[in-house]
Amino acid sequence: MTKCAYKYRFYPTPEQEQLLARTFGCVRFVYNAVLRHRTDAFQERREKIGYTAANAYLSRLKKAEETAFLNEVSSVPLQQCLRHQQAAFKHFFEGRARYPRFKSKRHRQSAEFTRSAFRYCDGQLFLAKCAQPLAIRWSRPLPSEPSTVTVSKDSAGRYFVSCLCEFDAEALPVTPEMVGIDLGLKDLFVTSDGYRTGNPRHTAQHAARLARAQRCLSRKKLGSSNRAKARQKVARLHAKISDCRMDNLHKLSRRLINENQVVCVESLKVKNMLRNPTLAKSISDAGWGEFVRQLEYKAEWAGRQVVAIDQWYPSSKRCSECGHVVDDMPLHVRDWACPECAAEHDRDINAAVNIRAAGLAVLALGENVSGMGQVSMSGSR
Repeated sequence: MTKCAYKYRFYPTPEQEQLLARTFGCVRFVYNAVLRHRTDAFQERREKIGYTAANAYLSRLKKAEETAFLNEVSSVPLQQCLRHQQAAFKHFFEGRARYPRFKSKRHRQSAEFTRSAFRYCDGQLFLAKCAQPLAIRWSRPLPSEPSTVTVSKDSAGRYFVSCLCEFDAEALPVTPEMVGIDLGLKDLFVTSDGYRTGNPRHTAQHAARLARAQRCLSRKKLGSSNRAKARQKVARLHAKISDCRMDNLHKLSRRLINENQVVCVESLKVKNMLRNPTLAKSISDAGWGEFVRQLEYKAEWAGRQVVAIDQWYPSSKRCSECGHVVDDMPLHVRDWACPECAAEHDRDINAAVNIRAAGLAVLALGENVSGMGQVSMSGSR
């Protein structure tokens, strides 16, 4: 059995909206208060506070007269936010994340409910302290009863519910097709058989409207209702850009997994590449990291394989015909001829062919291999 979160949009009633607003506020207050308590305890007394002590501090907050409002909402989301905070500290101490940050009122709000705080019956979802079911737009049925429900509100004011369910992943029929892809900016990726996806450049499509909305926002008085409306307009534009990008990435990744048994990609350090001030905006808009992530989990569900080669493998500078590696190839060079065998190459297609060959070599040997004295190629997952 595999776990998957199914996300739907819902439209709360005014009473539900007030309850959710109180819940979001209490979750945010508890998270920030406990984070401040843990930070001060370490800085002042060098005392490390774990989850048990943090939960005891929450109990004291709920008994205090000035914070008695915490009892007006379900206790489950408050306890869950402490579990998330404990996981954040664990990632920080293991070097995988930054120090936990305080939650902001203007960003995405969320609250997690476990089985004891919600009821799912006949396609209707009831939350704790809520008499009416959520008006969810069910785009597809749930495969099983959810074990966890997360209710969220994004910065654009939209409400979503994410249901964590177990399902049986069905493997796709085995196919002999294998492909290598070269990620880029002119085209989101180019395949080893010459297919080019193009790049929709979603941010550039809405750049004029976004700039106009941001100018209007900058002219509004701080704290005014008009500024709040202008901020919502900017948030809705950002949400539209994000939704368009995610929709395109899901369609492209699903097509690659459906058509190919093996997909070979280049493992890129996107965070390091974003340090380039000229290309950072375009790289962020392309969404390379999210695209590879989607390929990996969809391949696992479908019984397919995604192989990533080392980021330093010279896929663009290596001739796919004879293996000769040129010394230097600037980004503006899109077509080149091999000085050894005189073969004419398109830079992106040649790189995709080399990535496919390197990935298949890794897959066949089952271990790291070195290519003609160059840097090693490695498989992933």
